[in-house]
Amino acid sequence: MTLDRRGFLTACSRAGITSALLPGVLYTLAAQALEAAPGAAEHKELPKITPEMLDQASALAGVGPFTAEQKKMMLEGLNDQRDSYEPIRALKIPNSVAPAFVFHPLGAETGNHDPNSEAWHRMPRFVRTLDTPPYKPDGDEPHAPTRIEDLAFATVSQLADLLAWRKITSTALTKMYLDRLKRYDSKLHFVITLTEERALAQAKKADEEIAAGKYLGPLHGIPWGAKDLLAVKGYPTTWGAGGFEHQSFDEDATVVQRLDAAGAVLVAKFSLGALAMGDKWFGGRTRNPWNPAQGSSGSSAGSASAVAAGCVAFAIGSETLGSISSPSTRCGCTGLRPTFGMVPRTGAMALSWTMDKLGPISRSAEDCALIMEAIYGPDGKDLSAANRAFDWPVYLDLTAIRIGYQERV
Repeated sequence: MTLDRRGFLTACSRAGITSALLPGVLYTLAAQALEAAPGAAEHKELPKITPEMLDQASALAGVGPFTAEQKKMMLEGLNDQRDSYEPIRALKIPNSVAPAFVFHPLGAETGNHDPNSEAWHRMPRFVRTLDTPPYKPDGDEPHAPTRIEDLAFATVSQLADLLAWRKITSTALTKMYLDRLKRYDSKLHFVITLTEERALAQAKKADEEIAAGKYLGPLHGIPWGAKDLLAVKGYPTTWGAGGFEHQSFDEDATVVQRLDAAGAVLVAKFSLGALAMGDKWFGGRTRNPWNPAQGSSGSSAGSASAVAAGCVAFAIGSETLGSISSPSTRCGCTGLRPTFGMVPRTGAMALSWTMDKLGPISRSAEDCALIMEAIYGPDGKDLSAANRAFDWPVYLDLTAIRIGYQERV
């Protein structure tokens, strides 16, 4: 259809109507009129916006009444907007094409990957990438449980130590998480696509590399899941929306490429509310594992639910306005919503070019730091991704922090 909510908002504001609710109500009334018109849908005829519709919309939105002159201005503006969008729609610009501007909220700082820097040495030993094999883990030797499933709720750092000491294998860990995903998906509805074949191949490769002493770091061999707005070559990228169930792309998203390079194992693509809105997608509503009668919140619904249910070690979500923090809060996970521009969004569905952010959902703040270390920094494609250092003050003196609160009387 050729209706456009943004055009409605623009046309209404030109007439001095600043209510954000009115254009949405008017849009809905026009869409309903279009659907009800005989043969309109087949011929894609444009809806006629009438003064009566404006009166109905103003009553529902609680604004107005409007003068005849205001109605005339809105109707003229809506027609102008409609006509101006037609040539743009005819171009069929894909979602991946950025608009003709770049938003840089960060200063002109540079990244810091210097192993001789103070920031580098403040990080835990397992954050550092070891370029010279064979790798020999330091610290106390960990002990693996009798059953691999006892590690379902382990942190990334705990799993990393077990893998580095060769107490467990990535293949066994991956199979365990795949089994749990299959077992609990019917109740929680968090999986859109299992990437089982890809995952088992990655896990086998990780085991071979670790056995040869070529340890890549704390994410090597760790199973994870991607919110299904991230492109993964060879698999659908559905955006959670009906009509896009078979959509696919020919290149992995930058975040997927970086986690592949870190040796992480992608086991599934997780649900998101349709077009990154809420927790309801074309397969149903994703549930909170601790209260399945409750939705997991959105829009990183599946990522948070799967992590909370012990079905994956970590996941990647996205946030425009609350889509990492809200499901993490609902499901009891630790989510990191990065500053805009920290993580490149190349290969991710765009909801808002000046607000979208990609970030980790895991079981601890430490895990989020490990994941961020692997995915942040510019890629030369997302021009909003800044070259800025990621420093985690792991040894921060908590006694130096003051916390204030307001007591209610």
